[in-house]
Amino acid sequence: MTQDARFEDGQETPLNLGALDAEDLQVISALAQDAVFPVTEMTWRARERRFAILLNRFRWEDAPTAKQTGRAVERVQSVLLVENVLSVSSQGVDRSDKETILSLLSLTYEPLKDGAGHILLTLAGDGVLKLSVEALEATLKDVTRPYLAPSKQMPTHET
Repeated sequence: MTQDARFEDGQETPLNLGALDAEDLQVISALAQDAVFPVTEMTWRARERRFAILLNRFRWEDAPTAKQTGRAVERVQSVLLVENVLSVSSQGVDRSDKETILSLLSLTYEPLKDGAGHILLTLAGDGVLKLSVEALEATLKDVTRPYLAPSKQMPTHET
């Protein structure tokens, strides 16, 4: 009999996660929450049907250990890649202002018929990116070593 992995069993290794359904995407969403990125770090390659963002991701998986030991919290650069993208639309995002920094709050999946659907990237400040996909296929991959979070604090949300 095999056991499920436990958080305590994790190593200080880069994340490389995939999502093929809404439940998988919830895991990526939790780990990408509060990632920040310049508006210039988003790209959609229509011919390849691929959308990508280079995120500065807060390392939620490391936060409990950092808090217990008093160590500073960290961020890491990660690529969020979505395949099978048919179209991209946005609301509340000014792509013409190259200085804009966006903050990712969540990723959700709205299924349609025959495996197609929409991936919604909800941003702080009421912004939303909507990716229409033929099928859900997304990855989140760390691409740099972790670095100290410039704020030296965990992100917080007002309720």
